[in-house]
Amino acid sequence: MTGSIQSLIKSGTRLWLDSVDPTLVLSNFAMGVTGATSNPIIIADLIKTGRFDAKLREFAKNSQDAETSAWKMTDHLVSEAETVFRPIFDKTKGNDGYVSFELDPLLEDVTCSLTTLERAQRYIDLGIAWAENHPNRMIKIPATPAGLASLEALAAAGVPLNVTLIFSKRQYQQARDAVWRGAQRLPNLNSFKSVYSIFVSRIDVYTASKYANLSSQAQGLAGILNAQILWQENNSFWSNKNMPLRQEIIFASTGTKNPSDKPWKYVAALAGSDIQTNPPQTNDAVAKSDEIFSRKIDMLPAKSVVDELLSKIDWHKLEEDLMKDGLAKFADPHKALLSLVASKTSQ
Repeated sequence: MTGSIQSLIKSGTRLWLDSVDPTLVLSNFAMGVTGATSNPIIIADLIKTGRFDAKLREFAKNSQDAETSAWKMTDHLVSEAETVFRPIFDKTKGNDGYVSFELDPLLEDVTCSLTTLERAQRYIDLGIAWAENHPNRMIKIPATPAGLASLEALAAAGVPLNVTLIFSKRQYQQARDAVWRGAQRLPNLNSFKSVYSIFVSRIDVYTASKYANLSSQAQGLAGILNAQILWQENNSFWSNKNMPLRQEIIFASTGTKNPSDKPWKYVAALAGSDIQTNPPQTNDAVAKSDEIFSRKIDMLPAKSVVDELLSKIDWHKLEEDLMKDGLAKFADPHKALLSLVASKTSQ
């Protein structure tokens, strides 16, 4: 573990890896990373390397279609990562050491003919099935109407939850309230765990494009401020619920998009609590830096900057636009993954 990573962890942050590449999982685990996450882009990029062709062919022998093979490969890679992080899960009694597993993104595709309630039921069925016998597998559910509608039942079934694609307070509050309603239906709360993935850098990319009139002091801080505000609200909400495990914020989309920003811009600004799910290159940049990180999560920007960002940005429109873009990034990569698997297994 490098001095920079050590200082970040000492500040109170826990690091997860935005990948389930077996090699990266092991190297990041050695670095001090305590969890990981997966999505179709990650799985497709791994398959493209050719490293898993033999395993894919093995799955294809007993599969009727590319979709089944793709899910078997996803399950395999996530399961391998779960094995690596299981000691963390055991040591923390279920507070850490998870690997997130994303459910079928095609449920959010524009071509999906299911109603919102039918999609929600599909999320419930898939979430329970994929979580079974995987104690440190966290099921990812998007903060869409169907995803939000599935959360109470999933929480009541005791499924560890990672609510993802959160950009706004409205989404966070609806997700959290649904999860809490479901959790209260459990016989006990001893092993219940939920996290809420707040996307950060995508907000700053959006404001740079849509709000060029923001002051130089405020531009590039909207994503950080939004994450800090939701972190504060999450702490406040759960503080009197007597939960044995922490119900936490995940700071996601932490890779910088602006070349002039330091690679650890968001890492530094959000240091001090909960979980950062960072791309491999971000964790590498942090590890190789000479930065000493300290708690900043509760240090909001200057009041004038906060007032400007909260008053000038239409946060409802921001959520609407970013969700539309996010859902395209959600479904399209899965279609590409299925096409890739089909081409690989037909050779």
